[in-house]
Amino acid sequence: MKRKTLFLLSLALASGVAFAQQPATQPVQAAMTDAQVHAKLEAAGYTNVNDVKFEDGVWKADAKSADGNRVDVRIDAKSGAIYPDEQVANLNEASVKAQLAAAGYTNVHDVDFEDGIWNAEADDPNGKDVEVKIDPKTGQVIGKEKD
Repeated sequence: MKRKTLFLLSLALASGVAFAQQPATQPVQAAMTDAQVHAKLEAAGYTNVNDVKFEDGVWKADAKSADGNRVDVRIDAKSGAIYPDEQVANLNEASVKAQLAAAGYTNVHDVDFEDGIWNAEADDPNGKDVEVKIDPKTGQVIGKEKD
């Protein structure tokens, strides 16, 4: 009887340890609301703003620019900086990799410039595999999402 009780007690304790693991990494939360994104874009001269969604750590939207062209834009969820898809990068791939390394990212790969911002996959300073969005002028991470 003692062995059976001891076995059941051990099993219960082991089950508790399994459930006490670290919680899954939460996705990056948007500091701006959908309404704030609309207002920010309209204040910058964009009209017909639609398809606003928070994805991959940044806001995304379709809009008509001041010159009348349809554009896709990315919006930094914290600062509200707007990145139109036709934007030109001031940094090259090597500079982006160097900036990420300086910020503690490792295993940086699949770096590309698309839709007005740099994108890369890497391990963040905590060792988590992430996809990052990088400001094309400063090289600062503007969005991060679990890969």
